[in-house]
Amino acid sequence: MYDVGRALNTLRPEGELLEELMHRAVAVLDAMTGLVFSLDEKLNVQQLFTFGFEVPAQSSGVLGDPAIKQVLASREPISLAGARFLGGAPSDLLVAPMIAGESVVGILAVGGKEERGAKRGSFVEDDLRFLSSLAAIGAAAIDNSRHYHRLNVIRESLEDENRNLKQRMLREYSDRLMIGDSPKMQKVIDLVARVADSQANVLIRGESGTGKEMVARLIHGNSPRKEGPFVAINCAALPETLLESELFGIERGVATGVEARPGKFELARGGTVFLDEVGDIPLTLQAKLLRVLQEREVEKLGGRRRIPIDVRILSATHRSLEEMIERSEFRQDLYYRLKVVEIVLPPLRERKEDIPKLVRYFLDKYGKREGLRDVRITQDALQNLMRYSFPGNVRELENVVEGALALTTDPIIDSGDLLMPDRATVTAGEEISADLPSLDELERRYVARVLAFTKGNISKAAKILGIDRKTLYRMRSVLSQSGTTEEKWDIH
Repeated sequence: MYDVGRALNTLRPEGELLEELMHRAVAVLDAMTGLVFSLDEKLNVQQLFTFGFEVPAQSSGVLGDPAIKQVLASREPISLAGARFLGGAPSDLLVAPMIAGESVVGILAVGGKEERGAKRGSFVEDDLRFLSSLAAIGAAAIDNSRHYHRLNVIRESLEDENRNLKQRMLREYSDRLMIGDSPKMQKVIDLVARVADSQANVLIRGESGTGKEMVARLIHGNSPRKEGPFVAINCAALPETLLESELFGIERGVATGVEARPGKFELARGGTVFLDEVGDIPLTLQAKLLRVLQEREVEKLGGRRRIPIDVRILSATHRSLEEMIERSEFRQDLYYRLKVVEIVLPPLRERKEDIPKLVRYFLDKYGKREGLRDVRITQDALQNLMRYSFPGNVRELENVVEGALALTTDPIIDSGDLLMPDRATVTAGEEISADLPSLDELERRYVARVLAFTKGNISKAAKILGIDRKTLYRMRSVLSQSGTTEEKWDIH
């Protein structure tokens, strides 16, 4: 029985398990015939194997045999003498149910014990006990096999779902990052594309809301490690003791009730670790992090064994690490280890020419979510966005547009829908005269607005302006040469 248990206690296809069961039963009990079949939750025959007689044409027909019906009804093994099993010749018969939990998952049966010498063979009580034990072991093996198969299907489904989600997120991050005609953003895009294929550590710098984690995920998603995990940790959000255990792991028994737990570097094996706000790591942990970068090994909190790691490290900060080094708040050797390649994300106020396209992107994104089609924004509202300094950068712009779409009752966003500070119309640090255009500029803006209102109809525009068509043609020519704020900011 020990050998039988070992043979069946392996993850094998259900058909192989059933055949193994039948042949073991026939061999040990000296049976002339054997039968085994599995059942699903609705007691339909799934797979059927026989020994010593032909497989029934209709596998479901075995369920109509009196002996099988009796075992299924009683859920107990039976021993019958001179029984006609499946219409065959009379013989001794042993039938045992295979029960897993509350379900009957199959039936195991043998018949016609071979004769030994001059003595006619017949089954004894020990034979029935053996068959019952074998059926119980087989039931557990079949149940395990089915559970494994179900878990495998779920795992594959989750892997596909996770892969699709990663691809969708990567496309979204890529689309958003590519929205930028400014030279500074073009430089960022170029650096991301060039550094993704390498294994070099990258330091991403920029103010809050500029998209540092988005850039990190883009680098990982386009790297050779993209099939591996992307593990992010905010170093500023955790106290020192907790941060150490989160980064490097912790051994069991370090404190009362503490169980062993792997750190981020272990969890990211074959992938990427993203250290957000790396400038907030305490000095004591900086030394340990430096050793990890140099030796590519981690030592758990409270442990003595060194564990090799295989990760790429991306880090980000909004702080001036150079100033921190001068104040002895950040290790210079760690700084150079992290900053193999540096990517600097410009604040939104330094790339205002990208605002109209970003607004268009967020209008489409959240308009679709809110069920609004062809969402537009008035020039007055767009001018307010263009004048604002956006201390929260792209994240703040996204929140403003999302909030406006939540408040508007029609697919047109105007200034009243924008939830912005009272002084949002004046960029921080700019002269107040930036909002007081000259008479010539005011005239150009008004003419451009009237032309936009009349959709380029010169006759209607001239009538509204109170001038003749010839004068308007001349003014429009000047507009086309000098350009206007409205034309520059048009996102439609």
